[in-house]
Amino acid sequence: MADILRFRNARGDLVEVESVPATRLKNEPGALIEKVLTGGAVAITRHDAPKAVLISYEDFLELSRAREPALGELAAEFDRMLDAMQAPVARKGLASAFEASPEALGAAAVGAARPRARPARKAVAARAVKRRKAGKPG
Repeated sequence: MADILRFRNARGDLVEVESVPATRLKNEPGALIEKVLTGGAVAITRHDAPKAVLISYEDFLELSRAREPALGELAAEFDRMLDAMQAPVARKGLASAFEASPEALGAAAVGAARPRARPARKAVAARAVKRRKAGKPG
């Protein structure tokens, strides 16, 4: 049984999305368009798998606006990032990077690129060593 799709339209109504085969869209476009213009939505299927959704232009605009962050949100995020970069720890790290020799930068890059053992493996190994030292079976 397929999951029932629901959609909150631009009016705020929670509507069930009817699934229809693509051939019905081809044969009855007016009926399906009328359905979406009255606040509904239609999932177009091919071989019983949803491939597209037909919604009203009003609903499309609402969804588009919801995906775009407001200018105020972007400005606030920028301010947070700028504040973080101005923190003493960040300033010290940046100064250290600019003052480092090429050899020191290379060594830091190699160290950062090396694969590290997963913490879980380290913890398991440490427990095994403790058990062996305590004379308990492994």
